[in-house]
This record gives sequence, structure tokens and C-alpha cells, in this order.
Amino acid sequence: DDLRACLEALARYPFTGGDQEVIVVDNASWDGSAAMVRGEFPGVRLIANHANANYAKGTNQALATATGDYLLLLNPDARVAAGTLDTLTRFLAAHPGAGAVASKLVGRDGVVQRSVRGFPDPRSVLWDLLKLPRLFPGLGSYRQIGFNYEKAQIAPQPMASCFLLTRPAYEAVGPMDERFPLYFNDVDWCLRARKASLEVWYSPDAIAVHGYGGTTQQVRRAAVWESHRALLRLWGKHYRETTPRLFYVMMTGIVTLGAWARTGRWGESLGNNGGETTPENLHRELERAGGSARVSAQHRGGKQPP
Repeated sequence: DDLRACLEALARYPFTGGDQEVIVVDNASWDGSAAMVRGEFPGVRLIANHANANYAKGTNQALATATGDYLLLLNPDARVAAGTLDTLTRFLAAHPGAGAVASKLVGRDGVVQRSVRGFPDPRSVLWDLLKLPRLFPGLGSYRQIGFNYEKAQIAPQPMASCFLLTRPAYEAVGPMDERFPLYFNDVDWCLRARKASLEVWYSPDAIAVHGYGGTTQQVRRAAVWESHRALLRLWGKHYRETTPRLFYVMMTGIVTLGAWARTGRWGESLGNNGGETTPENLHRELERAGGSARVSAQHRGGKQPP
């Protein structure tokens, strides 16, 4: 079980520089996860929702409850390695301009995962769709083709599977935007961090083993639909005013056609106005497939590790 392995790793390799608090948000899972946490990890604070509150809301519940100086967002399918928590904390302490740092993610097969992307503005997405970065590497800002995963560096938007924030950064940027229930909420947070003049870094010295859970075709279609919708919502929030109107309309049309083609939902609206939408389609199909969404958030405070 991913969540059990995640919590066991946190217990085995704890933060050594002060108190450690672990918070698990269970989004109405059906597989006994909440009972497992209560029975096997009595020191973990459990927030058990009676309905699926989705990823962003669950993360915000944990962040609002946490009281420490550093806040770690940790997916339940990620396991920290020895020294990961201390390394991330020391890194932020040594980089005053940094608001967050992401660990290196390694698959269960030992292969380093390409976990860093550039911001998916409409122009970068078009270059990627046309495969132009293969011919002109300078256009590969979205895929970050040349990113060196063995070097600590500023990363536009790293995957937030093991992602440490400072308390001041969280207070300056704010919680996850719940209009992005599952996808692009971390991208949106990184965009807001940049606008707040905060750096987001990647550290290869902190490692988390990260696995991707298996999904049914039905869930994959729902996920594709929601990810396309979230991308349009991100554009509406951050790029609508700075992108030439005709190009913006063309790109939203391309994304919509792509969503229709990949899911078979011809003619259905993606809700691409950048406003509030409810992720009913995804949650309904996840429930039909027997899925559940869970978030594990861990935070700690205290002095820096030696």
C-alpha cells in the first residue's frame, strides 16, 4: 500500500532538526486507508473527509492545520529517502530568496523522473505540439529538454510530489487555488510564487522514490479531460490578458479539440473561461472506477538540522 509505505518512510527517516508533525488527509477513500492510519500510525494527525474533497482542497486542509516553519507536500505514492527532510530544510535555510524546493524523484525502477517543466503558456504549448524543440532546442522551454537533474538550480515548476515550502512563502503566495482541483494547482502556485519574487528550486541531493499508480482506461479518459480543462483555466487566469487575442482563441480551440479527440466527448464544453467550475466529470468517473484521491502533507518546525 502506497500510503503505508509513505508513512513508514517518514517514520524511518524523520527530520532531525526539531519537531516533526505528519498530517494525512483522507478523501473518503474506500480501501480502509483511514482505519489503517488510525491503527498503525497513532502519532499521525488524520483528517478524514466524508466526501472526496479533491487534491487542492485536501492539501489546503493540511496546510491550514500545520503550524511549523516548513511545510512539506508529499504525495502518498512518494517515499522519502534517508536525509531527504534534513537536506531540503538546509537548502531553504541556505537560500534566502527561495520560497520552495523540490526533491529529485526516482522511479521504483531507479530511473530519475523528468519532473521539471517550464510554464505552459500558449506559445510554449504550440511549439511543443509542433515538435519544434526537437529541431530548435531553444524553443524547448516547456519540456525543459536540457534540464540537468544532477544540478541544484531554479526550476520554473517542478512536480510537487515532494515539495518543501517555507512558512513565509506559504503566507505570501497563499494556498492552492481550488479551481484547479487535481491538475495544474502546483503550476499555478509556482506562477504566483514567481510573481511574488520568490524562487522555486530543485535539489538533486534530496531524493524521493515516486511511483505512479495504475489506472483504468475510464479513469485515464476522465483525467485527460480534467487536465485539458485545467490548462485552459490556467491560461484564463495567467495568460489571457498578455496573449494576442486571435492566437489565444486559436490555442483554446486546439486544446478543446485535443480533449474531444482523446476522450470522445465531442461538443462538450471544457469551461475554458478561467472561472469557477466544478470537477464533477472527473470525480464521478473516479468513483465509478472505484478510485479515491488522497493527499499526504507533512510539516515540521524547529531548529535547522546539524
